[in-house]
Amino acid sequence: MTKKAILLLANGFEEVEALTPADFLRRAEVELTIAAIGESLCVKGSHGIAVCADVLLAELAKQGKASEIWDAVIIPGGMPGASNLAESREVCALLTEMAAAGKLVCALCAAPAVVLSPLGLLKNRKFTCYPSYEKNVKDGTYSEESVVLDGNIITSRGPGTAAMFALGIISYLVGNDTAKKIKTAALL
Repeated sequence: MTKKAILLLANGFEEVEALTPADFLRRAEVELTIAAIGESLCVKGSHGIAVCADVLLAELAKQGKASEIWDAVIIPGGMPGASNLAESREVCALLTEMAAAGKLVCALCAAPAVVLSPLGLLKNRKFTCYPSYEKNVKDGTYSEESVVLDGNIITSRGPGTAAMFALGIISYLVGNDTAKKIKTAALL
């Protein structure tokens, strides 16, 4: 059975943190949907690179419960992208639903602290994030590891760890063998 994931983009996202997981997941044959927050399919990253999503998140809400459609949700960091995601009621509802259903919730850079923590998703969990953002998380245990898996939550530190983050997601969803193949092919 093919695994399905959704990657959420808001204006100001960190390009490497979005595109590396998107590329690696598609190489691993995970059915990935890139969804934009707002009214435009084209979203501008924090470094001015525009990326066109597959669909608007608002349109997907009409298809049913997210946890019955996807196996994982991925949120890149970048500022103000992470803040824009955190301010979206649709994003918060989707993340809360996915976490409650035991689906994989993935965030990196500022997103663990800015998006996941206010929703209570890091409570009593080990996590990592971009250095200094950990001060915003009062109820989790910070780690300086590049990628942290705690239950159904995967977090990572930033642009330089995006490839390892993507491989962690692939290992969780489709297995270590596939992750190793992608790692080798990407010359990591």
